[in-house]
Amino acid sequence: MEKKNMDFYSLEFDKDSEIFARINGLSYKDNCTVPVSDLRYLHVLHFGFDGKSHEGEIICNKYIADDLLDIFQKLYEAKYPIEKIKLVDEYGADDEKSMADNNSSSFNFRFISYTTKISKHGYGLAMDINTLYNPYVKTVDGRLSVEPANATDYVDRTKDFPYKIDDEDLAYKLFIEHGFEWGGAWKNSKDYQHFEVPDSVVKKLYN
Repeated sequence: MEKKNMDFYSLEFDKDSEIFARINGLSYKDNCTVPVSDLRYLHVLHFGFDGKSHEGEIICNKYIADDLLDIFQKLYEAKYPIEKIKLVDEYGADDEKSMADNNSSSFNFRFISYTTKISKHGYGLAMDINTLYNPYVKTVDGRLSVEPANATDYVDRTKDFPYKIDDEDLAYKLFIEHGFEWGGAWKNSKDYQHFEVPDSVVKKLYN
């Protein structure tokens, strides 16, 4: 076990563990190409929208485990509000349900929407924050696609509303400092909730 303290820590796990039993057949699907040995379970604390301290759980790639622990510890120290940090498996590994409930999460083996390319979430190399208020917006066949579907009120980023991630936001600054890229800076689509490692890292780890 790799620990920083009793509140923020990382655990290795294998296919015989209770942790794997929770994700097997859900976020860790039968066709998952990522070895279990590459994943880590993180325990973090976060301040909810109620202003109280809550426990959070994350499954991510071991490559970003220490980065996430440091980021979430700093967010916690700053009392940065994050409503929920649950494993996507608590939503049946259904990303839409997780995002619609404003859940922040990392690993879920899947493909990028409308493509056959493995999402960086599929490698556990991305993290989404306060997903309802920071949707994924893309034009598909001439029509606007908003994920989650109940986030249409937050598509217009010129509006002022709470929990909005922009380049002045603390989460943005911390993720960028740790070498992540922000989906809100993409040209052809906008994923305001999303932070991921560069493509070069994925190619290096999973050639």
